[in-house]
Amino acid sequence: MSADQRSEHIRSSMGLEIHVRDVMSKNVLSITKFESIVRVANILSEKNISGLPVVDKENKVIGIITQADILSMVGVSREHTFKDLLKYMLGEPLQERKIGDHVGDIMTSPAFTIKPDANIAEAVRIMTEKRIRRLTVVDDKSTLIGIITRADILKAVILKLKG
Repeated sequence: MSADQRSEHIRSSMGLEIHVRDVMSKNVLSITKFESIVRVANILSEKNISGLPVVDKENKVIGIITQADILSMVGVSREHTFKDLLKYMLGEPLQERKIGDHVGDIMTSPAFTIKPDANIAEAVRIMTEKRIRRLTVVDDKSTLIGIITRADILKAVILKLKG
């Protein structure tokens, strides 16, 4: 097998060989749906993170709150396309803003989740299909055990390519 063929094989099988459990962040901050949006915004800003899993009292994932969810309160939505903005300029209303004072009012629910034994190719597929940037990692009882982001996957791929 030539060096080019080996390199191509590594690239094509890499996503299948690396598991979510090997890449995910394990010490994950989470929040309940009863927390204030101001507190969440402060946490996201202070910790320089873009989203937090929302859990119930048993640490089961019930949703996720992201910077985009908070920005939607002021009318900025990731779903707004150029076409939507043109329609707005022509007099049609934009999608409704999310309103509320608590996480439960504006969080995205249900959160998209993945199991730790899934491979990163599956994680990338879900993120791409759902147009999201992170997945909460849960066990068989839907209990939060980690989070995996696009940045986590990129770091793992770079390490594998170097290795």
